[in-house]
Amino acid sequence: MTNPRQIALIALRDIHAGAYADVALNKVLQKFSLPNLDRGLLTELVYGTVRRQRTLDAIINQLASKKSHQQPKDLRTILHLGLYQLRYQERIPPSAAVNTTVELAKNNGFAGLTGFVNGLLRQYIRLGEKSPEPLKLPENPVQRLGILHSFPDWIIEVWLEQLSWAETEQLCQWMNQTPTIDLRINPLRTTIEEVEEALQSVGILTRRIAHLPQALRLIGNTGAIQNIPGFSQGWWSVQDASAQLVGYLLNPQPGEVVIDACAAPGGKTTHIAELMQDQGKIWAGDRTASRLAKLKENARRLHLQSIHICTGDSRHLPQFYHTGDRVLLDAPCSGLGTLHRHPDARWRQTPESVVELSRLQSQLIANTSKFVKPGGILVYATCTLHPKENEDVISTFLASHPHWQIQPPRVDSPQLAYSTPQGWLKVWPHRENMDGFFMVRLRKTNNSE
Repeated sequence: MTNPRQIALIALRDIHAGAYADVALNKVLQKFSLPNLDRGLLTELVYGTVRRQRTLDAIINQLASKKSHQQPKDLRTILHLGLYQLRYQERIPPSAAVNTTVELAKNNGFAGLTGFVNGLLRQYIRLGEKSPEPLKLPENPVQRLGILHSFPDWIIEVWLEQLSWAETEQLCQWMNQTPTIDLRINPLRTTIEEVEEALQSVGILTRRIAHLPQALRLIGNTGAIQNIPGFSQGWWSVQDASAQLVGYLLNPQPGEVVIDACAAPGGKTTHIAELMQDQGKIWAGDRTASRLAKLKENARRLHLQSIHICTGDSRHLPQFYHTGDRVLLDAPCSGLGTLHRHPDARWRQTPESVVELSRLQSQLIANTSKFVKPGGILVYATCTLHPKENEDVISTFLASHPHWQIQPPRVDSPQLAYSTPQGWLKVWPHRENMDGFFMVRLRKTNNSE
């Protein structure tokens, strides 16, 4: 099978049945061999329709007599695919979007409803010819933003508590972009200039990123990552710019003992090893053995020797008490800073799941802080923008742990650009054009237990 729209429908069926979007997409990409352009279209259609689900449902609700949730599951998904192309894909002619969607309906058990599919899509096109916004939006400003940009109301409210209306809208728009790919160059194997040259020789454009000496952002479609020059030689890893900041904030030194408490799949662990020139000992812990396998594979590809694996829950690892010069807690979180990369996360997370996560984060920081030697450093990091998982966790921890204090970035450090008056770092994607992140460096006083 080589029809990207039909393959998109197969992946979307899996996602609507509970599969993670990236897992469902990888499964079909491996199963069906497609040229690069079709791979790109397939990825865009799958991620795009999941991302824009609320908006697409609102259009169906406006134009059809049956609401979107009353439509047969596959038919709703087929309508999503058609409407997504009409509303968001300027390169696809409207006639092609309509015809391929009608064909999809016909080939998937809805031959009797092709007239309905055709009529609904053409009605949307006609509305778009009359008005720049064919969608009728509610008066309620939170619902209005939520429907227009396809987010649950509660996420809009979380952002509005921290940002103005204008910035909240900018953040929504940013989160709906197709994500970029950033590389982190491995200085133990190569130089940034050598990688730039190798990529340029195969027509891949790159851009350097301010404050991050090892970062290169890829521009445009690059095809499969493992086919990019330097992958098998261990010249680079894929890691978003924000996540690279975490390693620099930790600032590990050669010869130290470093514990990465929630290490899998290992992007930050391998960065720590590179920053330490692969000299010293890094304990990489995680409770999921299968995810640690990915870390081992990456460490091998990057030729790193200093990483030691430990499978286990970092709430129950007393053997590490008072052994770490530096400890990283990259805590499990709701991922609200990376919703552009994980389009289904906005529908999976709930206010209740955030409360549960903040409880887990508080337990993790209380326990991993015991791994740090007196005078040592703990960095707490998340890829979320929810104060309950960030500022509140740190404030509560500091209130009950008097021997700890925030160590703000030094005046000459690249992290200063993202620093707040409280001393923690917060990266807002729409301002910095990188994933949303929170991170803070804490120091344990020398006279503490």
